Amino acid sequence: MSTGTEAPAPRRRLFVLLPLLVFLGLAGLFLSQLLSGRDVSEIPSALIGLPAPQTNLPPLEGSSLPGLDSKSFAGKVTLVNVFASWCAPCREEHPVLLGLSQDRRFRLAALNYKDQPENARRFLGDLGNPYQAIGVDPAGRAAIDWGVYGVPETFVIGKDGKIAYKHVGPLTPESTRYLLLPQIEKALAAPG
Repeated sequence: MSTGTEAPAPRRRLFVLLPLLVFLGLAGLFLSQLLSGRDVSEIPSALIGLPAPQTNLPPLEGSSLPGLDSKSFAGKVTLVNVFASWCAPCREEHPVLLGLSQDRRFRLAALNYKDQPENARRFLGDLGNPYQAIGVDPAGRAAIDWGVYGVPETFVIGKDGKIAYKHVGPLTPESTRYLLLPQIEKALAAPG
């Protein structure tokens, strides 16, 4: 016996099937992302292909190195590494940076992010200094212009002064060999 308040059978079926259809749609979307081969850990940068931000940071106090000046990028490939003494992953990647500093085809510069000068000097004194220039960004304002998410990050700046590549996170021997060095080679081969 019907009370007249029940939904018609096709409508009831829709209410039962709707959650299943939504679930299947979401599962298909997630599966397509997994099978796409795209590196989901890679954070794209809106600055790739654009001129490096105008930067003129003072040098690290007590250091004989110049500060970070974007005008110095012209005509040579430059790696800009964002680091801080308080950053544990920066300490992990430091041996890789020391190795990269031996390659004279490009310049290795640093943006010292929200750090105390004495701590940064101690960090470099203990681990070695791979940089040819170190600009100090105590408030993190320049890092915002560079689109920095956190430390460490490394940028490849082409001879034309444009950002060619951005690596988020610590450099490892593997990421350097398979990701960073091919980008450096590409930047070196490009016209200035």
